[in-house]
Amino acid sequence: MSETIRLEPNPTNKCFGCGGDNAAGMKLTFEQDNANRKIVGRFVLGERYQGGAGFGHGGIIAVLLDEAMGKVCRFREARAVTAELTVEYLKPVNVLNEIIVEGYETEQKGRNLFMAAEIRDAAGQVLARGRARFVVIGQK
Repeated sequence: MSETIRLEPNPTNKCFGCGGDNAAGMKLTFEQDNANRKIVGRFVLGERYQGGAGFGHGGIIAVLLDEAMGKVCRFREARAVTAELTVEYLKPVNVLNEIIVEGYETEQKGRNLFMAAEIRDAAGQVLARGRARFVVIGQK
């Protein structure tokens, strides 16, 4: 298996975050880092996703973190849904600057997968952090 796999939006998926078949969706593209078992995305949100004053909308920040953490389930070849999501908004996310979103697994207990994710700016400063519990509903 290649060290890094590019995860393009699926043209038949209607997911708001990563689907390719949602006209209003974000169509997020990530990279699957197999060596480090992380999911990484690089984005410039743009003004469309701002809340106010040129900063990313809190709900969009949550979407980015949830998407990155959800994609981590690929390492277990599991289909899972978000059961709990907590977001820490540490610093404003400028919608015109590139951000890096990174998700990874922290623990597994039965059908529960525990994930974490961060959004950083280009200098590496953490702007937001998420933690989530996903419940496995099947295998891929």
